[in-house]
Amino acid sequence: MAAQNHSVVSEFIVLGFSTFPQQLLPAIFLLILLMYLFTLLGNLLIMGTIWSEHSLHTPMYLFLCALSISEILYTFAVIPRMLADLLSTDHSISSMACAGQMFFSFTFGFTHSFLLTVMGYDRYVAICHPLRYSVLMSPRGCACLVAWSWAGGSVIGMTLTLLVFHLTFCGSNVIHHIGCHVLSVLKLACGKETSSVTLGVILVCVTALLGCLCLIILSYTFIVAAILRIPSAEGRHKTFSTCVSHLTVVVVHYGFASIIYLKPKGTHALDIDTLMGTTYTLFTPFLSPIIFSLRNKELKNAIKKSFHGKFCSLSS
Repeated sequence: MAAQNHSVVSEFIVLGFSTFPQQLLPAIFLLILLMYLFTLLGNLLIMGTIWSEHSLHTPMYLFLCALSISEILYTFAVIPRMLADLLSTDHSISSMACAGQMFFSFTFGFTHSFLLTVMGYDRYVAICHPLRYSVLMSPRGCACLVAWSWAGGSVIGMTLTLLVFHLTFCGSNVIHHIGCHVLSVLKLACGKETSSVTLGVILVCVTALLGCLCLIILSYTFIVAAILRIPSAEGRHKTFSTCVSHLTVVVVHYGFASIIYLKPKGTHALDIDTLMGTTYTLFTPFLSPIIFSLRNKELKNAIKKSFHGKFCSLSS
């Protein structure tokens, strides 16, 4: 009877940066836009370089190309809407559009984690089983690993989104976040199933992400053990250098994720929550192409070669 006193929610209001001082919004918009464009161009540059350089047609760079695609799609699902809200006074979003944004965020976010796990496995095979690398990481096998990563992200994204939007939303429709973040949306749901769905969503997310992290840690445990058996310091450094960019991205990815999902419970200012949400949504994809471009020697040299070739052709 109490639920009947509330109107069912058909749209949501995303607060985002609306609580920030108005004079700061143009600067925030410009900063986010520049970072988004840099992320987009950086990932496109990586993809174009890998496509054009035959020396980079290896499993590791195939996975990196797939990772760049997932980052482009992930940021496209969230950031354009965030930029539009910064310029508009209407922050409403329909429940269908909110569900779509949540689905794509889940899909590409989990795909990103699965691809990082696959890249860790690739490094493990390359260092610990070099003689069997061409067999274990055949083109067909690599394509299957990428396909399963995308399929796994899509299945989890669809399942969690259907679970969330199967609930009834009544009363307040204000999302205290920069987008349709799952935990912020679940706070607006009402009904007996809400607590069980919230627990299920958290368990699925934590299990999937921690499972990926544990597999990556396991891969690097074997990698470090194999590197320590290399007699020369130069050999150890050369071997480990092939893992640095991937390992750095993993630390950044899970570091920013822990800021969002493992923060202590308690009272937080809305501005602080918004900034913390932006770190994972914006900074992780922003830093990833920088890390791979600067820390991966082969890719960095290929990018320089590509730029040099285009510059010389323009000069001539």
